[in-house]
Amino acid sequence: MTRWFLILPFFILNLQAVAAEERPNILWLSCEDISPHLACFGDPHAITPNLNALAKRSVRYPNTFTTAGVCAPCRSGIITGMYQTTLGTHHMRCQAQLPAPIRPFPAYLRDAGYYCTNNSKQDYQFKTPNGTWDASSGKAHWRNKPDPQQPFFAVFNFTGCHESGIAGNEKYASVTRSLTSAQRQDPTKLTTLPPYYPDTPITREDWKRNYELITAMDAWAGELLAQLDADGLTDNTIIFFWSDHGVGLPRAKRWLYDSGTRVPLIVHIPKRWQQNGQGTPGSITPELISSIDLAPTVLQLVGLDVPKHMQGQPFLGEQRAPARRYVYGARDRMDERYDIIRSVRDPRYRYIRNYEPHKPYYQYMNTPEKGATMREIRRLEADGSLPAAAALFTAERKPAEELYDLHDDPHEIRNLAHDSAHQETLARLRQAHLQWVEDTRDLGLLPESEITRREQTLGSRHAILQGPDGLQFMRRLREVANQAASPAAHLEALQGFLADADAAVRYWGATGLGNAAADGHALSPTMVAALTRQGTDSSPAARIAASRALCHAGHSRTALPILAQALDGEAPWARLQAAIVVDEIDLLASPWIPQLQACLQNQPNKYITRVANRALNELLGTAHQVP
Repeated sequence: MTRWFLILPFFILNLQAVAAEERPNILWLSCEDISPHLACFGDPHAITPNLNALAKRSVRYPNTFTTAGVCAPCRSGIITGMYQTTLGTHHMRCQAQLPAPIRPFPAYLRDAGYYCTNNSKQDYQFKTPNGTWDASSGKAHWRNKPDPQQPFFAVFNFTGCHESGIAGNEKYASVTRSLTSAQRQDPTKLTTLPPYYPDTPITREDWKRNYELITAMDAWAGELLAQLDADGLTDNTIIFFWSDHGVGLPRAKRWLYDSGTRVPLIVHIPKRWQQNGQGTPGSITPELISSIDLAPTVLQLVGLDVPKHMQGQPFLGEQRAPARRYVYGARDRMDERYDIIRSVRDPRYRYIRNYEPHKPYYQYMNTPEKGATMREIRRLEADGSLPAAAALFTAERKPAEELYDLHDDPHEIRNLAHDSAHQETLARLRQAHLQWVEDTRDLGLLPESEITRREQTLGSRHAILQGPDGLQFMRRLREVANQAASPAAHLEALQGFLADADAAVRYWGATGLGNAAADGHALSPTMVAALTRQGTDSSPAARIAASRALCHAGHSRTALPILAQALDGEAPWARLQAAIVVDEIDLLASPWIPQLQACLQNQPNKYITRVANRALNELLGTAHQVP
C-alpha cells in the first residue's frame, strides 16, 4: 500500500514549483521628473534608442497621468493603489501612519511567493511596513533571489533626471558624462520650448539639459534590459517603464497641468502572457491611465485579487476594469507653501479647482527658486518683459476655476471657464470633481495641524473622514471653503462659522474673513470682536487664521502677539502656518522682528526656517543664510 501521507508534502512542493514557473516576472523601470519627451512618444528631439526598441515590442499609453505633480505624494499612491488625499500623504514631506488593513502592494506579491526588490527609492511618506520588500537598497536585484525558480518583482529607479540634474551643474555633468557628441543637444534648435517659458539662452539651456538627462536615463534602461536578456528572462518578464511625474521645471513639477502630470508609460507583455488581445507589440492605447492603477494592474497580471480598498483599477489582466472616463490630481503643501488645488481630466479637457485663489501661482519656494529657469522668470517679471503666456503664471491671484481644451490648447494657456460655449463641459467636470472629493474622502481641506492632531486620536489620517459622519462633515467643510474663496458675498455666514464646534470650520471662517479684508472689504465691529475671541481658540490653525484676518483688517496690534506665540508653539505645521502669515503681512510684522530672528535659531523644521528667513529678508532688506 502506497503511503500517500509520506509523499504528499513532496507532491505539494512540486506543484508550488510548477506554479512559480508559470507566473510571470515583473520588472519596473521607473525614473523621475520626465514628461513623455521620448522619440517613441513622438518627440522630434529625443534620443532614446533603447526605449524606442522596447516600445516596438510593447504597448504605449500616451494618456497616462500621475495623481500629483511631485514625487512623494505620487509614490505613496503608486505603492498602495490609493489617492494620497485619502491616505493623508498629500502634503510634501509629511509622515503619515498607514492604517493596518492597507499594505504596500509588494506585500501581496510576497505572500504569493514572489521575490520583491526595490533599487532603491521609496519616499512613500509613511514608514514602510515590515514584509514589503525582500530587499530595498542600492544593491537590490532579481539576481540575488535565493531560488532560481522563484518569480520576482523588481523595481529599479533612475534619479539622474530629477530636477536637481537640471539645476545642479555638478549633477548634470556627472549624469551625462558618458554621452557622445552625437547625443548632445543644440539648445538653439529645440522647437519644443513651451510658450509659458521666456525664450532666452538660459531657459533653453535648462530645456537642453532635460533632453540630455533623458538620454542618459535611456542608456541606464538599456543596461537593465540587456541584463534581463543575458539571464534568459526576457520571454517570461512583463516590463513597465514609467515616470513619477512631469518635467522638473517651473509650471510643470508641482503643478497639475499636463506638463506636471502627464508621463510616459510603456508595458511589454511577452507572447506567452498575452491575453484578451492585450500586449500587441508596437500598439498605442489611448485610454486614460492613472498612476494609482499600476498596483492593481500588477496584481491582476499575476493572477491575484485586487484588495477592495484600492482606488486604482487594473488596465490589464483577465479581469481588467472598463476604461476610465476621468483621471484626477491633487496639489497640497509643496515644501514650505500651502495651496489646495484639484484637477479632473478627460481625454480632451482639463478642469482645475483652486480652493485658495487668493494665493499667487508662483508662491516663493526655496527649491524651485534656485533653478535657472525660475530665476530667469523672476528677472523678466521684475522688468516687465515676460511674454504673455509666461506672465499668466506670475499673477498674484488665481481664478477659482480653470478649464482647458487640450486638443486646441495643449499648453493650457487659454482658460475657458468663463467661455459661454464651454459651460456644459465646465459643469460636467466640476461635478466629476465634487463626486471624486466625496468618493475618496479628500482630506485636503483640513489644516495640516488639525490633521496631525486628529491622527493622534484616531490612529491614522485615513480614519479622519471614514466614520459615519465623515461624508456629511466633508461636504460642509467644502461649502465653507468655497465661501471663503468668494468672501464678499458670504461675510455674515463666515462670521457665523467662527462659533462652530469644529476647529476646521472655524479655520475656514476666519480665513474667508481674512480674504475679504485683504480684498479691501471692511469688517464690522462684531466680526472683529469675533476674530479677537478666536485668538484664544483651542486650535492653533483657527487662532492663526484669526490673527491673519485681524492684521488685514487693521488690528495688527491685537494679532501679532498671537502669531508670536504660534511661532514658538509645539505644533510644527501651525508654526509654519504662522510664519507664512508673517511673510504675507510684510511690514505689519516689523515690531516682531526679534521673534522672527529667534524663530531661526535651533528650528528643527527647515520649511519654517525658510519662510521666516524670507520674511526677515523682506523686512530688513538684508540676506540671511538659510540652513
